[in-house]
Amino acid sequence: MSHADSKTRARRVWIQASAGSLSRLGLVSDQIAAPSSDQVQIRVRACGLNFADIFAILGLYSATPSGAFTPGLEFSGEIAALGDIAQQKTGFRVGDRIMGLTRFGAYTDLINVDYRYIRKIPSSWSFEQGAAFLAQGLTAEYAISDLGSVKKGETVLVQSAAGGVGLISLFLLEQMGARAIAVVGSPSKIDLLVSRGVERERIFLRNASTFGKDLGRAAPDGIDVCLDAVYGPFFKPQYDALRAGGRYVLFGAASMMPEGKKPNYLRLAFQYLRRPALDPLAMISDNKSLLAFNLIWLWDQTDRLSGLADRLLAYPWQDSPPFVGKVFSFEKAPDALRFFQSGESVGKVVLSV
Repeated sequence: MSHADSKTRARRVWIQASAGSLSRLGLVSDQIAAPSSDQVQIRVRACGLNFADIFAILGLYSATPSGAFTPGLEFSGEIAALGDIAQQKTGFRVGDRIMGLTRFGAYTDLINVDYRYIRKIPSSWSFEQGAAFLAQGLTAEYAISDLGSVKKGETVLVQSAAGGVGLISLFLLEQMGARAIAVVGSPSKIDLLVSRGVERERIFLRNASTFGKDLGRAAPDGIDVCLDAVYGPFFKPQYDALRAGGRYVLFGAASMMPEGKKPNYLRLAFQYLRRPALDPLAMISDNKSLLAFNLIWLWDQTDRLSGLADRLLAYPWQDSPPFVGKVFSFEKAPDALRFFQSGESVGKVVLSV
C-alpha cells in the first residue's frame, strides 16, 4: 500500500516568469500532486541560496530551464508522504527530518523529490543548517578529492574561504591534513575565519592590485591546488603560483556577478573579452592542470552523486555543522537574493519557511 495519498496539496512557490531579471520573481500558490512511487514529499522548512540561483534568474546560467521555473537547488524539511518504492528503499517515515537536492525547484514549502537525493539531517543540526550543507559540501568534496586529488601535506589555496563552499573546504582540508591558504573579500571575514580556528598568517584579503604579492607572501613556495569560484583578475596569479604537478580547480565566476536586477551586458562582454587565456602546450611543459566543473551536470549520474554524498557524510559533521551567516523569511526571497548578490554574506544565506 502506498504511503502517499492520491490527493493534491496546496503549496506556496516562487516562480521566475522568465530568465533575465530579478523583478520577474513572484510568490504564487498552486497545487502539487502526490509523490510517485520513487518519490518523497517534503514539507520544506528551509531553502539554501546558491550563486547558481542568481545566475539562473538573470539568464546567465547554462543549465537554466526554458520558460518559467522555480529557483533553488537545496532544501531541508520533514517528510510529509512517501511513495511505495521510496519507503521500501529508505526506511524513512513521515515526520523524519531530511535535507535534499533538486535540479531547480527548492524555493517552495512543499516539494516532491527522488528518494536518492535526500539524506537525514544530523540530530544536532537545525533545518537552516541542513539546507546549508549538501550543495556546498558536494561541491567542496568533488573539487578537493575527485578533481584536486589533494594529499596530506599539500598546500591548497581556497578562494572565498568565508563562503559556504569555502568554509566546508577548510574543514575537509583540515580533516585530510592539507595546509589551506584562505582568501577572503573583506576584513570582517578574516575575523570570522580566525574565530573558527584558522591561523591569521594563512589568511589574506583579496585585492586585485596587490594579489600576486600577497599570494607570494602567504605561499612563498607556491601551491599544489587552487580551489576557485571567483575567477577574473585573480586567475593568472593563482595559476602562476601552482607548483609543477599543480591542479587548478575552477567551479565558479563570482567576479562576473551582475550587481543590479538585470545583467549589464556591455560590462559582461568586456569581462568576457578580457578573460585570461592558457596555452595548452605551455601547460604540458609546466606540468600544470586546469579542471573545471559545474555540479549540476552530475545530477543525472545518480549513483555517482549518491556515492559522493555518502562519502561526504562519512566525515565527523555532528559537532561541525555548516555556518549559516544570515536567515531571511521565505517571503523575503528577493531581499535575500539581493543581499547574497552584494558579496557581503559570510557562510550560507538561507530562507526559513
